[in-house]
Amino acid sequence: MDSISRRTAIAAALLACWPHARAIVVEGRDFAERIALAGSDLQLNGVGLRAVAWLKGYVAALYLTRKATTAADVARVNGPKRLRLYILEEATTDHFTRSFNNGIRRNSTPEELARLAERMAQFSRTIDQIGKVKKGDTIDLDFIPGAGLRFTINGVEHGKPVPGEDLYAALLRIFIGTKPVDAEMKIGLLGGPIG
Repeated sequence: MDSISRRTAIAAALLACWPHARAIVVEGRDFAERIALAGSDLQLNGVGLRAVAWLKGYVAALYLTRKATTAADVARVNGPKRLRLYILEEATTDHFTRSFNNGIRRNSTPEELARLAERMAQFSRTIDQIGKVKKGDTIDLDFIPGAGLRFTINGVEHGKPVPGEDLYAALLRIFIGTKPVDAEMKIGLLGGPIG
């Protein structure tokens, strides 16, 4: 084994034993440091808590192929992405749909909205068919290259993936854009402290 191969093997062994390889626990939920998605290894970028006053709505975790500390960095990351939501309070999907649409409107230009409108409506119809999300549900909002935005609840896919990386970028701006749904959650998702 040459010196480069030996150093690579040593580095891989050290990473495998790194203390951060354990799951992060927030609100009693485990967030794995690494997951596999669409044939890629994703790492946990950050975790954030959505809360208003004393009410906690959900915990969100962002997984990317490499770490990113700003919204612009996240936009430049290629490959699959996952935004995982652990629901802490029951809510109707009507509320979820309104939040999705309002969040994209707040963080998109009129030109972007015109390009996204039909696909936003398609995704909203998929969400509306669920009826409600319950405390303890896990929602995965995945970007799958070549397929688009995939929506699953507790591991069960709903609807068909909605095409377009621009739609997924708009979805992420709800959480990490210039007008995020929760400023403290944005900090957490970008690798800062959990609010």
